[in-house]
Amino acid sequence: MSVRRAITAVGAALLLALLPNTAQASTGYPDPQPITGQQIIHDPTVIRLKSGGYVAYSTGGVIGARTSKDTKRWDDAGNAFATPPSWWFEYNDTGDPWAPDISYRAGRYWLYYAVSSWGTNHSAIGVATSRTGLPGTWTDHGKVFSSETTDTWNAIDPAIIEDRGRLWMSFGSYWTGIRMIELNPVTGKALPGADVHHLATRPDAPYAVEGPYIVRHGRYYYLFASYDACCSGVNSTYRIKVGRSTSVTGPYVDRTGKSLLEGGGDLLLEGHGRYIGTGGQSVFRDRGQDWLAYHYYDAEDNGTPKLGLNRLAWVHHWPVVK
Repeated sequence: MSVRRAITAVGAALLLALLPNTAQASTGYPDPQPITGQQIIHDPTVIRLKSGGYVAYSTGGVIGARTSKDTKRWDDAGNAFATPPSWWFEYNDTGDPWAPDISYRAGRYWLYYAVSSWGTNHSAIGVATSRTGLPGTWTDHGKVFSSETTDTWNAIDPAIIEDRGRLWMSFGSYWTGIRMIELNPVTGKALPGADVHHLATRPDAPYAVEGPYIVRHGRYYYLFASYDACCSGVNSTYRIKVGRSTSVTGPYVDRTGKSLLEGGGDLLLEGHGRYIGTGGQSVFRDRGQDWLAYHYYDAEDNGTPKLGLNRLAWVHHWPVVK
């Protein structure tokens, strides 16, 4: 390369470095919707209540609660439960619940959640119901499904989907990845002897995929999942991938046709700018619009986990974050 060409190349590189927001623009990822009030959250699940307004539940506290009138300002609303149900302490010393999922069917709100300890698959998923969906109104109904150290799956991170009168729960974290089991639609608990379907994993240990969420759009089912590591503030590497299937039980594939059981998955959203480790996601529908709810670690606030909300569009039968 000539000296003149080298100087030109260096000058161009310097110019690119000085352009504002170049790194963010290159990712193509939008920032989350601006919100105010209580923004701190982890593993959010959000629903628009029949009575009006919104509630979000999350990991932290005894299933931490936030409420909003418009999804733009959120207020701390305490916890789903005043005290942990006694059976939770079988799975950790503090009765600490993780990763809830809220849904509405049969005239009631259903809140699924997990209890476990870090680094073990001695875990259980429980369920509670409420007529209003508001914190302090939940009745716990005990275990839905559990896993032990002899199992090749981990019973945490539940998410519910109804399909043609049948009820399904996806779940899983590490330990060979994402699984699914059919539930009794009356009790909301696992059907005795039901098959445990395998939906997604990675070819490399420790199989870092968790937090599934499945939605149906058109003729496809879409599996959203969090890949890599959460819970390390600005060092978190969480990112959200997606695959689709024509059957709720799979197989799920990405745009190239690669199975999520073979490490496939299209990248939907990852960290950019101040928004680090995007994951712990769920999807909710509000007046005809699909929204992606997730947490991120704020690089401008010491890695504090905060609520991210983005619209989901559907382009050529695939979700796109807006």
